[in-house]
Amino acid sequence: MDTMGELMEVIHSWLSFLQRISFRNLIEIVIISVLIYEVLYWIKNTRAWTLLKGLVVILLFTVLAAVFDLRTILWILEKTAAIAATALLVIFQPELRKALEQLGSKNIITNILSFDDGKEESGFTEKTVSELVRATFEMAKVKTGALMVIEKGDTLKEIERTGIEINGLVSSQLLINIFEHNTPLHDGAVVIRGNRVAAATCYLPLSDNMNISKDLGTRHRAAVGISEVTDSMTIIVSEETGRVTLAEGGKLTRVNDGESLKRLLASNTKEAAAAAGSKFKIWKGRLKNERNSDPKSEP
Repeated sequence: MDTMGELMEVIHSWLSFLQRISFRNLIEIVIISVLIYEVLYWIKNTRAWTLLKGLVVILLFTVLAAVFDLRTILWILEKTAAIAATALLVIFQPELRKALEQLGSKNIITNILSFDDGKEESGFTEKTVSELVRATFEMAKVKTGALMVIEKGDTLKEIERTGIEINGLVSSQLLINIFEHNTPLHDGAVVIRGNRVAAATCYLPLSDNMNISKDLGTRHRAAVGISEVTDSMTIIVSEETGRVTLAEGGKLTRVNDGESLKRLLASNTKEAAAAAGSKFKIWKGRLKNERNSDPKSEP
């Protein structure tokens, strides 16, 4: 009976605790849970995971020093704590920068308060998709290495500035000529914006993801790197094997034939166009309405 009474008391205390949880508390729990998950996921996929294990060892050493009352060691640890915090910021600087780039690439505010009317014209045509697919597998047959970055929502202007401006219509002949061996433009990536090749010989940021296979080279790591900080798609043709891969969202997808690549490109561009059409752009819509209602703008 005593055990049953204790169990009922525990259940009653839990129920009374749950009754005190408000809707605001639930929102805070969800937000904190998501933040903790994202931080752990970020740590797992970067060099921070190895460094974190070192910090755990130091923490355990500190606990043991406190348990056995090793005052000299505790004094040294206390005096070096501020220096260690600064050192951590320096050590994690590349990872912290990449995390902030990923946060900034979400474009939460700029998608709402957008003044850019040119984005609506950045979609693919079927001809562009066909030319991309044809060029990709023509180069794959002869094992010509290629790296083609396709801009979607996030701008690639910074990447474009690292290369040479092309501004030519996408065609299989142009892309094959760019990546031909021993030509001035074959080294680096091309940036494709809409139906045009914007630039060539562009440099891409390399990914620090430790899960990328060691069999893959710099070209694949660069493709994953740009897909981690932007919403772009990147087509990679391996120079060693002729294998075709698509990088998007920090992940690599093997593409076996032209039809598969065409479906991936078409589905993604349709999704991007639908998302762009459904965005609630306050200022952009206001400006269009003002132009339409302005008598001076009429012919």
